[in-house]
Amino acid sequence: MRRMQHSLVSLLLLFTLFAGLGMQETAPPAGEALVTAAMAFQGTLTPEQSKVAVLAYDDERRVDWHFIPKAERKGLMVRNMTRAQKTAATAVLKAGLSVLGHRKVRQIMALEAVLQDLEKENPGKFARDTLRYYYTLFGDPGETGTWGLSIEGHHLSLNFVIKDSKVVSSTPQVLCANPTIVKSDVGKVKAGTRVLKNEEEYAFQLVNMLDAEQTKIAIVDQKAPREVRSAGAAQVPPGEPIGIAWADLNKDQRNLLRKIVRVYAATMAPAIMAERIADIGEGKWMNVHFAWAGATKPGIGHYYRIQGPTFEIEFVNTQPDAAGNPASHIHCMWRDVRGDFAISK
Repeated sequence: MRRMQHSLVSLLLLFTLFAGLGMQETAPPAGEALVTAAMAFQGTLTPEQSKVAVLAYDDERRVDWHFIPKAERKGLMVRNMTRAQKTAATAVLKAGLSVLGHRKVRQIMALEAVLQDLEKENPGKFARDTLRYYYTLFGDPGETGTWGLSIEGHHLSLNFVIKDSKVVSSTPQVLCANPTIVKSDVGKVKAGTRVLKNEEEYAFQLVNMLDAEQTKIAIVDQKAPREVRSAGAAQVPPGEPIGIAWADLNKDQRNLLRKIVRVYAATMAPAIMAERIADIGEGKWMNVHFAWAGATKPGIGHYYRIQGPTFEIEFVNTQPDAAGNPASHIHCMWRDVRGDFAISK
């Protein structure tokens, strides 16, 4: 078994090399790529590490998620991995995400160094660490059968379920940023870095395109909530859509709303993104709603929600960043209203 696992690691490294040389014309589907990468990662683990990193599929911790800083988390922390294990873990991360999504996640991790620098005179309760991110497998990855994957840490939660080499769930998907815009160089993070720029700017454009009558419907509260409503919940809270309906938007507004939805979907590997968009379908766009709360300009707390028959997007920016700049701390997520973690409602 150990020999086979080491062979998988070698195959993964060769695949990565060939892809870098342009010898891989098309990437395998996300489910197949995740199986290959996860098996290779599992093959690098010691027996003691496996006890931490590999849990039963029906373990209750599979649906216990959050993006807040925590003293302890499920899984194996990147800081406690060997160099080979870190390489294998990175391959797992890349397998589930698009190139753009992977870049965003790496930037979110790098922002921990920015927070550490900003808080050096007044450190918080929890350590800021770019390697304090955790990988957990639920069940044994393989070409057949069902297993899960969690990659999580401060301001990040990615969750997958793979069944017979196909991704059947990729939610909750949570990306956050503090600060919203980096003001000065910190190590490899350059001034001007803005991880979730499109998620915020496109929505500002949309809310400010609405006419007076549309605004009355779309803006559901003059004050933004402090937090997204479903943080840490295993399933999206029930409720009717709020805000303005797709049918009440003009062509340009609809195109921009589509653009926002695609930004979130595009975090995932191309096949997962395509399936998310296909699931909405032309007919279901008529049931998509856009709701806004709070200010319609940067620097003051704001929030939006996009709800459809298959998904829900939430975005909130109300908290100050570590330097005290107001409304410079984003939390945003994509949820599956039919059931996260491949659990049907």
